[in-house]
Amino acid sequence: MNNTLQTAVVILNWNGRAFLERFLPRLIECSSTSLSTEIIVADNASTDDSVDFMRKNYSQIRLIINSENGGFAKGYNEALKKVEAKYFVLLNSDIEVTPCWIEPVIELMESDSRIAAAQPKLLSFYDRKRFEYAGAGGGFIDFLGYPFCRGRIFQAVEEDHGQYDDTCEIFWASGAALFVRSDLYLKHGGLDEDFFAHMEEIDFCWRMKNLGYKIMYCPKSTVYHIGGGTLPKSSALKTYLNFRNNLSLLYKNLPSARLRGVLFCRFFLDLTAAASFIVSTGLGEFYAVFQAYRDFIRLRPKNYRKRALLVQHKRVPQMYKKSLVFKYYLWRIKCFSSLKAKDFISSSIHR
Repeated sequence: MNNTLQTAVVILNWNGRAFLERFLPRLIECSSTSLSTEIIVADNASTDDSVDFMRKNYSQIRLIINSENGGFAKGYNEALKKVEAKYFVLLNSDIEVTPCWIEPVIELMESDSRIAAAQPKLLSFYDRKRFEYAGAGGGFIDFLGYPFCRGRIFQAVEEDHGQYDDTCEIFWASGAALFVRSDLYLKHGGLDEDFFAHMEEIDFCWRMKNLGYKIMYCPKSTVYHIGGGTLPKSSALKTYLNFRNNLSLLYKNLPSARLRGVLFCRFFLDLTAAASFIVSTGLGEFYAVFQAYRDFIRLRPKNYRKRALLVQHKRVPQMYKKSLVFKYYLWRIKCFSSLKAKDFISSSIHR
């Protein structure tokens, strides 16, 4: 193993030639100060000219070619088996980095061996004063499984006024710019390939927290994310993946005493969401919710076996104990800072 290689920044590309052309020069420029950093592009069986573009214009960058498009999770798992570094950085192709974006996060992770993963501050590429949906200032989850962020609750995205510029422990780090210890990633199976895409990073972070590790947010590093580069927000496939994977996430990781009650509540809340799609987006996303439940039931035996291998704890640090749905839709709470600190579980798990 190359002991001098501290960090490998790995971009998983699928038909993203335009993003590579747009953002690779900046990534190279802002990562060149660290001699122990390597940039790698892993192509996920693209059908555009991404591979030819890379070979012609960036022969100095290592190119890993996956034989098939197995989605975000499998694509990264296959690629990272071929990478040797102390830290992996899973970086979306539609991200613009900033100078010295790597060093603060690595310094934070080096300060505590119990930090399994971390993320930088994610701001919107098109509105640079506003947080970006998929990660913002660090991810959290409520007791019913609804993800949210410091800087984003459901569709309400806040402007960045420095209100979340404190380094802190979070529940999950965004897969858009995910720093992770390579030994933990490989030892614990990486991302769950049955998720294909969406919420696989939340599942990974939850597993790490159940093992007693920390997930951190590092505001000293900032990146700008376009978001929705592969699947737009109003996509039936995206809706299907979000609902199916969220159910799998809960089924795999929740303690037995809480699982049945949470899934019971979610069924009625998801029915309400499906009905709302008829009015807002049409029948495509309405049917996607029921397809998600159908396939979640089909995956139950497989997820049951995975669940048996995992450690579930009654109290997981940084989980929000209240219902975010009620807070948002009934009490009109749209800012993370309006949520009370006492409603987050703060006890630590030690092994």
